[in-house]
Order: sequence, then C-alpha cells, then structure tokens
Amino acid sequence: MLKFMSFGSGSSGNCYYIATDKDALLIDVGVGLRSLKKHCREYGIQLHTVHHILITHDHADHIKSVGSLSYELSLPVYATEAVHQGIDRNYCVTRKIADKLKHIVIKNTCIKLGDFSVTPFDVPHDSTDNVGYYIEADGQSICIITDAGCITQEMCEYINRANHLVIEANHDIEMLNHGPYPQYLKDRIMSDNGHLSNTSCGNAIVENMSENLKNIWLCHLSEENNHPELARKTVEAILRSHGVIAGVDVRLEVLRRTLPTGVFELQLSEQQ
Repeated sequence: MLKFMSFGSGSSGNCYYIATDKDALLIDVGVGLRSLKKHCREYGIQLHTVHHILITHDHADHIKSVGSLSYELSLPVYATEAVHQGIDRNYCVTRKIADKLKHIVIKNTCIKLGDFSVTPFDVPHDSTDNVGYYIEADGQSICIITDAGCITQEMCEYINRANHLVIEANHDIEMLNHGPYPQYLKDRIMSDNGHLSNTSCGNAIVENMSENLKNIWLCHLSEENNHPELARKTVEAILRSHGVIAGVDVRLEVLRRTLPTGVFELQLSEQQ
C-alpha cells in the first residue's frame, strides 16, 4: 500500500513522505531535523526506511536540513544540477551535501529509485530552478506541485495522469491585494514565477483532473494571505461548479503549515 504524509507545508518548512511497504522517500527537507525525528517517532515512521531524498528547488524552506539528514543517514539527494548548485550557495544550509551523495535529475526523464519511478518536470518559480515530481509506485501515481507561479501545459499533463495530487494554493487574491505586503512583493507573488492563488489552483485541478484522481492536498498556504478553510472552500466551489463533489468524487484536504498530517494510506478504490 502506498502511504503519504506531510511534515509541514509552507514558508516555515516543507517536507513530504511517500512510502511503500518496503521503501520510502522524502520530497524536500525544509523542516528542522529534530522536529522531523520527533514526528517520525510519534507516527511510527522509521527514518532508516527512507532511501532517497528529492528536492524541488533551492529556497531555504525546502532545503535547510537536507545536508544534515543526508550526512546522518548517508542518503542520496536527487535534484537538478542548478538546484544542487543553489543548495551549495545557500547560507541557510549549514551542512552541505557530500559530493558522493549528489545525484542529478533531468526534467522529463524517468528514473528508478527502489520501488519508485520518478519523473521531474519544470515548474515556473523565482528560484534557481524548480521542478515538480510525478511518482509511480504500487500501481498508483502521485504528483507534487509546490511553489508554482503558473500552470503550464506540461504540468497539466502530469495532473491529468495523477491518482493523488499535492498542489499549491498559496493565497487568496483579495487578501493579498488588501494585505500589508509592499506592492513589489504582491507583484512577485502574483507573477508567473510566483505562487498559485486558490482560484488558479482550483481551475488547474478541475480543468485537468481525470476520473482516476482520488486525493487532492492543497499545500504551501500563506500564513498572511490565506486561511485553510478559505482555500478549501474556494477550490471546493470551483470543483462543484464543474460537477465534481469534494468528499464524494474526490477527497480534498488542506495540508497544515507547521504540523504533520498523520499518515494517509492511499488506494484506488472508493473506500479510502
């Protein structure tokens, strides 16, 4: 059975766990290592079963503990060449990844990592480089899209193929426009290299989802410019306007910014 868990999703730190019965990987390690270990103990996750780390991009909230975890467990770290270079430059990563543990991924090229088939794909964002991941294991697929300024045709194709989807719903447009951020920051967030709004997220899902999509998790919500219930209701309303009923046709959840979700056991039948 495929399992998924979020250890945190937002500007304070991002880290996602995907596991089969025999293998596991992490996507991003932007949470503190002590917190990660604590939450693993609480939820019965053995960190030694994690054999791979995937990195989306080089912003601190996605990478600050990657070097320390990689060093402690001798874990290989997979990222694009530009992202690895960005990690080396980032002063927030106090322990760098050892050269022997660095592995390069190529966008749209599938690699086999243990039980997982992993395909990175381009995601627009104002980092050195940025990818989403399409991951297949145990006859299921999960697509991770975080920190996305806009939705490209390539991203649409991976959303359409996914059984389970983690996708950014960063901000409510009205909250952002009327909030305290300076205009240059608002412009950055709303640009094609910024972050997805709740509405853009909902439209991306409903325009590209297939009938095989079973779970949607909204990720990377802004603390200042969004609210979990607002994000959920906005996306839920967009789905409903296209005849898709959250809780009936698909499960819709919001990932918490600083707290773990617990472990989701994923399957393709109606009963989750």
